[in-house]
Amino acid sequence: MGEQPDPLSDVARAVDELTRRGFPENLRVADGSLEVVRTGERLRPEDLVIRAYYRFEGVSDPDDLAIVYGIESKGGARGVLVDAFGVYADPALGAVLQDVPIRQTAPA
Repeated sequence: MGEQPDPLSDVARAVDELTRRGFPENLRVADGSLEVVRTGERLRPEDLVIRAYYRFEGVSDPDDLAIVYGIESKGGARGVLVDAFGVYADPALGAVLQDVPIRQTAPA
């Protein structure tokens, strides 16, 4: 199960927390891989590990479904990726992350 966002209460705060924990880059899906937005570096799924994630299930607002990932590559790139959760999740991202292991690290 993902980390509970304590005391984080929203997606922006989760992104800030992961940035503080050493995940400074923004990541996005690009042609079957992840891309570091700032540099354009491509990260292959087989080189990735999910180090942290926060899931927001929209208890008070069903439209507030999101998951925030802290992802690390074997090459040392570390970044944050945000996706919708549930029915609105990006299938392209799901395809990239389906075999990526989750090895959470303790908060610093």
